Amino acid sequence: MAGNLPLVGFHDLLCVLITGQKLAVKFSKNDDVLMKFMIKYLIFKNVKFKDHIIIKDSIIKDFDRVIATGSNNTSRYFDYYFRNKPSIIRKNRFSVAILSGKESKVELEKLSTDIFSFFGLGCRNVSKIYIPVNYNFDVFFKSMYSWKNIIYNHKYASNYNYNKTINLIDKNSILENGFLILKESGENHSPISVLLYEYYKNTRDLRKKIELIEKDLQCIVANNYCKSEVNFGETQNPKLSDYADNIDTIEFLLTK
Repeated sequence: MAGNLPLVGFHDLLCVLITGQKLAVKFSKNDDVLMKFMIKYLIFKNVKFKDHIIIKDSIIKDFDRVIATGSNNTSRYFDYYFRNKPSIIRKNRFSVAILSGKESKVELEKLSTDIFSFFGLGCRNVSKIYIPVNYNFDVFFKSMYSWKNIIYNHKYASNYNYNKTINLIDKNSILENGFLILKESGENHSPISVLLYEYYKNTRDLRKKIELIEKDLQCIVANNYCKSEVNFGETQNPKLSDYADNIDTIEFLLTK
């Protein structure tokens, strides 16, 4: 299981159990407390689950199929290790928001939740925004202000100070408001406390940019851009039918 967010692996656990299969699970060391509690609670509610959940502390060897999550680098090892088994191997993904410059203050305030919740550690957190040329950042920064107290978390503050210092040393042009750094970049994965942005000239230019990164996207936050878009403020509120990486976990588990 992954461990970047609390209970991030619960959806996979639930999918295995409701399909009536047995689960051999190896927790992430960063997210084992709540997951163990949830398993105990599920067994409390339905004692039959006790025979369907096996907790492993070492490498799992006996299994029929596998779901594994890691970075782009570790996924190569997963691909090799699990090469002879049906598998879902999850890699690094990220989410973006597309802004037109006509968003209301309320919409941008909702976007701040997509950016800052869980300190931006999730693949569903917005790490980059696409904005039109000559975009006015004043309303954007004012709409982020409700999250100003995030800087009082010492780990977040350390990341903020570090990234601000590095960018100043490298003489990169940045915008910042005391708790968030905005940096223009063609990259996609942003460090904690940094939100990347990239300009687009027109709709055609924007679609070209999105097409280049589409296979690595988890969410697109927008207003009338595409059918699969997520509403402002809803990236961390997925439905049960919102499968990670758009891979139907239930179908994978039930396929013979």
